[in-house]
Amino acid sequence: MSKDGKTSPANNSANQQNANKGTSGTNKAYSQTEGNRGKQMNPNQKDK
Repeated sequence: MSKDGKTSPANNSANQQNANKGTSGTNKAYSQTEGNRGKQMNPNQKDK
């Protein structure tokens, strides 16, 4: 992560695809992407 706390678009794109397998840490961008994906795929969230 850069010093000012901002993530460049290229780094953010890479982070969204990186699950950090084999580590105990989490990747905020990946977690947010997967959370949104789960919400979109949940049939209870679809408009009726």
